[in-house]
Amino acid sequence: MGGCVGRESGDRQGQGSSRNGGRTHRKRGGRNEPLKKDRPKWKSDYPMTEGQLRSKRDEFWDTAPAFEGRKEIWDALKAAAVAIECNDHELAQAIVDGASITLPHGSLTECYDELGNRYQLPVYCLAPPVNLISERSDEEAPENPEPQPAPKKEFQLKVRLSTGKDLRLSASMADTIYQLKKQLQAQEDIDAAHQRWFFSGKLLTDKTRLQDTKIQKDFVIQVIVNQPAIQN
Repeated sequence: MGGCVGRESGDRQGQGSSRNGGRTHRKRGGRNEPLKKDRPKWKSDYPMTEGQLRSKRDEFWDTAPAFEGRKEIWDALKAAAVAIECNDHELAQAIVDGASITLPHGSLTECYDELGNRYQLPVYCLAPPVNLISERSDEEAPENPEPQPAPKKEFQLKVRLSTGKDLRLSASMADTIYQLKKQLQAQEDIDAAHQRWFFSGKLLTDKTRLQDTKIQKDFVIQVIVNQPAIQN
């Protein structure tokens, strides 16, 4: 990754660097600037969400110590980066100083430990991009979700015919009396036009819904049949 310990090319050796065992080292007494308060501004190649930014940072910090450099320095750099993100500049500077980290340009994008090992942090670990997309706390739920219809709860409606017969119909509180009349017609072959439904002494019209009758479980609806049921 771009944030692993770097290797300087040969044209930088004349700027106070030397090779030793394949590692890049900086001569003692090199330039060291205080940590700048201004965080770097950058734009992602694509609009990035907060979750994607966190994942990108986690991936870097998980893999960075596997490259060259000392783990304790990587840990210090991570702690300093977090302090910068929280706008605690003094804490970030104290962490850098405590770990004897040198900042040639006053930024964590390029720094060195006391042994001269070079470390580089990508800008996405120090600041969010200018095109960061804020995530809503409702996990990107639609602004105006379509109302979901309430589940149709069916129950057994007890009906007592004027012929003396009791039976039960599958009903829901949203059903109309006419719908129940048709169900009774299919079950007992009694024409809907010959049925009159009563509850608590009140005639129920075809358009009346059960929810309007305030009927409860195990209540009985009386059905007056104007003609005998046709026998098969």
